[in-house]
Amino acid sequence: MLGRLLLTASHSDRLRDFVATAPVTRPVVDRFVAGEELPDALTAVRGLTDGGLDVTIDYLGEDITDASQAERNRDAYLRILDAVAPLGLGGRVEVSVKLSAFGQSLGADGHALALANVRPVAEAAARAGTTVTLDMEDHTTADSTLGILDELRRDHPGTGAVLQSYLFRTEDDCRRLATAGSRVRLVKGAYREPASIAHQDRRAVDLAYVRCLKILMAGDGHPMVATHDPRLVAITRELALRHERQPGTYEFQMLYGIRTAEQQRLAEDGEKVRVYVPFGTDWYGYFTRRLAERPANVAFFLRSFVPGR
Repeated sequence: MLGRLLLTASHSDRLRDFVATAPVTRPVVDRFVAGEELPDALTAVRGLTDGGLDVTIDYLGEDITDASQAERNRDAYLRILDAVAPLGLGGRVEVSVKLSAFGQSLGADGHALALANVRPVAEAAARAGTTVTLDMEDHTTADSTLGILDELRRDHPGTGAVLQSYLFRTEDDCRRLATAGSRVRLVKGAYREPASIAHQDRRAVDLAYVRCLKILMAGDGHPMVATHDPRLVAITRELALRHERQPGTYEFQMLYGIRTAEQQRLAEDGEKVRVYVPFGTDWYGYFTRRLAERPANVAFFLRSFVPGR
């Protein structure tokens, strides 16, 4: 129930204004978001990569209303890749994009607009020696997103996709994408979806995640296991042994500011760990979805409003 309320709050302008202006909010937001400007994100990237962790950068700009905003988001990613290329880190630093920020949600022409805007980003990533992963959003965008994935992979086969275990369709999507060269980030899902197409119970979502994980780990692709759950981390490592996968043929992905000690522990234990680093001024929707995912995040946020804590 709390998670659903928070997902509803992610669309509230009044709550957005309150959270954005409350004096105690900034330190809490800074736990999950690596600043509002590119230099802030690059500082986080350098710190993480120096510590043996890989990174995916996400520019927060999903709420757009016209094509010019989509072009600005495209250009923001081109600037990110221009800044990342001289670091010489190659695939250790990739970018993650939401196609809604590239125009996907702008009516009947949205699919074509998003594809046209994301192509130069994929090209810039290739020149920088790295890759792009297409984030998955609510279920209404799934077919369009996977269609754009297929188009991009013709020229950029390393383009990655995100699949959400709470959707009923995802096991079939995993089977289709568990092929050589395919990169799939598996998440549980953080959007409010109807019971007709998505699991509602947390346990059911977890079980679906394991079923999807088994498909990906048994396949020929590169699974990107996005989880902070110790049980799922352990299951992943067991599946890697079962299928004789070496570290680097799969990876763990965790969010910036969450379970940082575990990120470091896994990396020191020889696992490939990638940290999802978001930045930008349009952080509110991302922030509230992170609160919705875990009660511990909510408690951390609420404690910040208590004097002396």
